[in-house]
Amino acid sequence: MAGAAGRDLRAARALLWRTPRAGRSRTELFSDLGFYFISSLLPAALLAAPLALLAVAGQHLLPDAIPATLSTLPLWGKLLLGLLIGEVGTYWGHRLSHEIPWLWRYHAVHHSTEQLYFLANTRTHPVDMVVTRLFGLTPLYLLGLAGPGAAGSAAPVLLLLIGTVWGFFIHANLRWRFGPLEWLVATPAFHHWHHSKFEHINRNYASTLPVLDRVFGTHHLPRAWPAACGIEAHMPKTLAGQLAAPFRPTDKREVPAAE
Repeated sequence: MAGAAGRDLRAARALLWRTPRAGRSRTELFSDLGFYFISSLLPAALLAAPLALLAVAGQHLLPDAIPATLSTLPLWGKLLLGLLIGEVGTYWGHRLSHEIPWLWRYHAVHHSTEQLYFLANTRTHPVDMVVTRLFGLTPLYLLGLAGPGAAGSAAPVLLLLIGTVWGFFIHANLRWRFGPLEWLVATPAFHHWHHSKFEHINRNYASTLPVLDRVFGTHHLPRAWPAACGIEAHMPKTLAGQLAAPFRPTDKREVPAAE
């Protein structure tokens, strides 16, 4: 009886979890928790001044009618339009972090996770986080979808909240597939292929809307799952080591090879 129950439990785990949960070390867990707090607080402080300057500069680059009109949209309108425009910016910020060597040095920290689970979403170097969010948020401030006013102040906060929650989901250690829904939104299968170790790491850059990868020719979503995740270069396991890794002159990490 106990043996049968154990087999059933193992079978259920095989259906739910893509990789064994016991494979992660405590060091990695504590490191990811540390990144959660660092990446939640530091980028917000670093982004305030650049976004304000870009918003002011943008007022001289765009016709006044564009931000004036978009700033009057209700909150739900700003969220829908902001999700699409912000996702386009995030896509290109993410893609460039794979194609430009000095950006990849920071982004490689995120890709060093060999067993994806929800907290892998937090393993992001603060410099990488700042760059990605600048790409995603700057268009919103330039176009009047974020900024002064009740709806303008709430829109970027809600969009970041949605993006964070969805980020935990697509990094989760889940074997689930979602059928036709995978055409509309990013899923664990979609994003796990982006974390594949040997190939397709330069695919699936979108964080929520995979249609962008279809448009820009970077979509990859077969029925199978990637055989392995991570990067080939060495990456320290500790929080301090991962924060320092991009600055080490002898630790060269070239961009991932093009397919």
